[in-house]
Amino acid sequence: MRLTRYFLPILKEPPREAEIVSHRLMLRAGMMRQEAAGIYAFLPLGFRVLQKICQIVREEQNRSGAIELLMPTIQSAELWRESGRYEAYGKEMLRIQDRHEREMLYGPTNEEMITEIFRAYVRSYKDLPLNLYHIQWKFRDEVRPRFGLMRGREFLMKDAYSFDLDQAGAQHSYNKMFVAYLRTFQRLGLKSIPMRAESGPIGGNLSHEFIILAQTGESEVFCHKDYLDFAVPGANVNFDDVAGLQATVDQWTSQYAATSDMHDAAAFAKVPADKQVSARGIEVGHIFYFGTKYSAPMKAVVATGAGGEVPVHMGSYGIGPSRLVAAIIEASHDDAGIVWPEAVAPFKVALLNLKQGDAGTDGACAQLYKDLTAKGVDVLYDDRDERAGGKFATADLIGLPWQVMIGPRGLAEGKVEVKKRADGSREMMSPAAALDLLSK
Repeated sequence: MRLTRYFLPILKEPPREAEIVSHRLMLRAGMMRQEAAGIYAFLPLGFRVLQKICQIVREEQNRSGAIELLMPTIQSAELWRESGRYEAYGKEMLRIQDRHEREMLYGPTNEEMITEIFRAYVRSYKDLPLNLYHIQWKFRDEVRPRFGLMRGREFLMKDAYSFDLDQAGAQHSYNKMFVAYLRTFQRLGLKSIPMRAESGPIGGNLSHEFIILAQTGESEVFCHKDYLDFAVPGANVNFDDVAGLQATVDQWTSQYAATSDMHDAAAFAKVPADKQVSARGIEVGHIFYFGTKYSAPMKAVVATGAGGEVPVHMGSYGIGPSRLVAAIIEASHDDAGIVWPEAVAPFKVALLNLKQGDAGTDGACAQLYKDLTAKGVDVLYDDRDERAGGKFATADLIGLPWQVMIGPRGLAEGKVEVKKRADGSREMMSPAAALDLLSK
């Protein structure tokens, strides 16, 4: 993509309303625009990141055996009355009426709707286990939306819902999502730590938050240092291996790890002093097992094969892709701007023409742009008629993993300069060598 043909509204000054790093950098880098309190439009650069995050989330959900569908954003209040949550949920729920005065709501979550879908079609234990997920926009009317995407009102959520015959099956479904989450966050360039958590309005008695450590994190967390070195299961993990998955979950819950809400100072004090980690953290995922909390009142039952019927055991599993855009920035930035992990970067390479209008640099840039694009590399070619300093600042701000700088001086020696954004390292090399490096 040529920058002169792209829509990238860079802001030169930090917005006054932005209180945290991710909010400030996303606005400055032209990734999003606020349309109302806690509601944002994703502009092209931000949308590319969001799409890449969603794709990784989707691939790992599919790998674990979950099946994708898509539920609507608007739900009937009657479903929520069946579960008993309509009045209990609170003012965060946006309640509306349609033109026929039927009570509706903009879904903050989908336990009721997925239970209604399940009970309409599934009758026998032979159809279990089942895990259905979707990636859909949700709305929670936060009393004080702030921090950009970290605490907005409208947000994109991947939520999965598992259905099992009994508690043992539900535990295995929970473990599948536990491991899928570890893999998902690793692929996003994040080191996540599962921590026991409150269930909140979702309900249930087993819940884990997945936390990444970041200096600008929203809350204080406490954990054993060994978590930072635990190996995440590989792509060949067997999700049907009950004992193997349980062993993985046992390892990842074997040491102390707690958010401030669940922190036990006495238990943490028993961790060796050189192994104690007290830091700031950001929640990037949350999983719940809640048994028959929804299936019993909503009569989502299956035949057991022994002549009776039982309500299914359920769990729900959330990841917020829109929130993850901000969380990754909070965990990966420097004074100059964003530092994207390659897996989610909006483009892999920033190609900088340091003397626009010069026949040599124009030709070399055009050729390398053509060659990289032919090899499937996402390139943002800065072909603006602007001074080199401005191009450097833009490239650092938007944080693409690689920068290739082509100017008359380097070309005189047959070289281009390649910079790795993550560590600032630079190397002069031939265009052919740059093509080989960047197309791997």
